[in-house]
Amino acid sequence: MRSLSILGSTGSIGRQTLEVAETCGHRVAALTARSSVDLLEAQARKFHPILVAAAEPTAAAALACRLADTDIRVLAGEEGILAAAALPQADTVVTALVGIAGLAPTLAAIDSGKRIALANKETLVCAGPLVMARAKEKGAEIVPVDSEHSAIFQSLQGSHGKELKRILLTASGGPFFGWSREELAKVTPAHALKHPNWSMGAKVTIDSATLMNKGLELLEAMSLFGVPPEKIEILIHRESILHSAVEYCDNSVIAQLGAPDMRLPIQYALSWPHRTPGPADPLDLFTAGKLTFARPDVTTFRCLALAIQSAKEGGTAPAILNGANEVAVARFLAGEIGFLEIPRVVETALNTVPRGERLTLEAVYEADRAARAAAEAVC
Repeated sequence: MRSLSILGSTGSIGRQTLEVAETCGHRVAALTARSSVDLLEAQARKFHPILVAAAEPTAAAALACRLADTDIRVLAGEEGILAAAALPQADTVVTALVGIAGLAPTLAAIDSGKRIALANKETLVCAGPLVMARAKEKGAEIVPVDSEHSAIFQSLQGSHGKELKRILLTASGGPFFGWSREELAKVTPAHALKHPNWSMGAKVTIDSATLMNKGLELLEAMSLFGVPPEKIEILIHRESILHSAVEYCDNSVIAQLGAPDMRLPIQYALSWPHRTPGPADPLDLFTAGKLTFARPDVTTFRCLALAIQSAKEGGTAPAILNGANEVAVARFLAGEIGFLEIPRVVETALNTVPRGERLTLEAVYEADRAARAAAEAVC
């Protein structure tokens, strides 16, 4: 049994983490959200954590009034999120925040020596080498929650680094697999939010539709597993049954399969190195059907090509890519730009924002700020 601080408890990953915690008997020590007062209050009353925090001060004030009849401590703003990340009574921090907003809390959890159940890929996309070095220095464990990285992590158990030949990173292809640019020009947010296999938050669902999500996951895998982009091959796997695999030097391939249910990688990040019964759906191979694989279309889906380019360039390029993409996706969801404008906005930022000479946290945040400004200017 672990004691959890769940950052982003009202989002898709956060809610499913609470299902796992309830089924498996984990203690919930802290909960945070941005502004979902009703749901955060309901979660607090059900799990009775020590601390809850809302990033928006007005939401925190409302929550404090609603929970006045309890002994739950209510905090506001970034300070509240950081306090939840470093809470002494929690041994594990589930980072389910969206975007670069997850970087500072992840570092706070690392500095406190926690196990990090990492669902916030942007932390490693923007500052992977810095985060992994800090985790090694502080003795903090980083266990991935993304289904693909969990599959890779599981497939690497018991192996040695020199035995790895390459990583096979799978992608569902999103709702628009096989579509032309002419068809994509007509896509609306409502279309893009209908993922064929997974139930996810709006931002990651749009990233899946543009294939940016797979580019971000490539960058995440580079830091998690210490491999260059040339050792990662992306495969479109429409069925979302084989969640990723590794190929070893003897040409054997080890893969992890399962139903498309995020509760399984969440549970493994909490229970590793052990396995326990849990709420995840079982996989029925008799009804799973055929498993198919295809190469991604990086010409039509430009976001993936831009992410691969940033991965090869390194430095602050991934932070620029991520910052511009966060702005572009928000504008698309608001109906202010078209689907094909997302990669155009990202590419403009990559072409105009200066690169930092060396990777530091200050350089990462400055690259993110400049990328957002460049993206806003062309949206």
